[in-house]
Amino acid sequence: MKVAVSGTSGLLGNALVRQLAAEGHQVLRLVRRRPESYDEILWYPEVDTDRLREVDAVIHLVGETLVGRWTSHQREAIRESRVGGTRLLASALATMSGGPRVLLCASATGYYGSRGAEELTEESRPGDSFLASVYRDTEAAAEPALSAGLRVAQLRFGILQSAEGGALPVLLPKFRAGFGLRAGRGTQWVPWIVLSDAVRAVTHVLRSTLTGPVNVVAPNPVTNREYADTLASVLHRPRLVVLPPRLLRRVFGAGLADEVLLASARVLPTKLLASGFRFEYPILRGALQNLLLPVT
Repeated sequence: MKVAVSGTSGLLGNALVRQLAAEGHQVLRLVRRRPESYDEILWYPEVDTDRLREVDAVIHLVGETLVGRWTSHQREAIRESRVGGTRLLASALATMSGGPRVLLCASATGYYGSRGAEELTEESRPGDSFLASVYRDTEAAAEPALSAGLRVAQLRFGILQSAEGGALPVLLPKFRAGFGLRAGRGTQWVPWIVLSDAVRAVTHVLRSTLTGPVNVVAPNPVTNREYADTLASVLHRPRLVVLPPRLLRRVFGAGLADEVLLASARVLPTKLLASGFRFEYPILRGALQNLLLPVT
């Protein structure tokens, strides 16, 4: 297929472009500046629909980073980058004659909010936090494309595990020094997935007939305590440090601390498994060993 992808400079987008090319697809990058080559298409602040008519499918991965203090300005950027961007792209696709018939949009397990030990599937209701409202509205913003007859899937990503970027490289220096960190009581559930499995899941959804929300998470979620203990064990280091919620809020800001670091989401990949997808790394220990042991 000919596939257009936004967010290709990010960790997930960059890896996805490589995988799509390896599978024989032609990849066009959706960019927010003047295109510099034929394989780039302008999509923001306006969509180049003439170029998009060449494309079979669109994968939309853009979203403002959640790292940092969530000031009112940052909250608006987080919301607008996801909701406004998805609405712009979906509305443009809906007006086109011909062109893409598939739209895959990035969402996240933040859709569910913090739900304790409740098992969460794609049928579970959204949460009531700020992030939950952002992802709920982001998914709703794709409605124009759905109404126009496109196959639309919302990819609810868990926390990506990769030695190349994301949270893991930030944690590694502390864990290697013997100061492994646990957030609060550590009882909160962490929806995680190895980057390579996340990329394979996206291409699986692309080839499938799946529609609606799809949880892109490993089938065996762990608690924050289990995550910290497993990472420390893989590195053969002690796990000594507990960061209380008050300190987390002071260091990272209340928004990031409460809605990401301390939030509990026991999310299951029900639709992926039912559609025949097989995880290469379903267990955290094996995943971390594969990522870290060759370079430790």
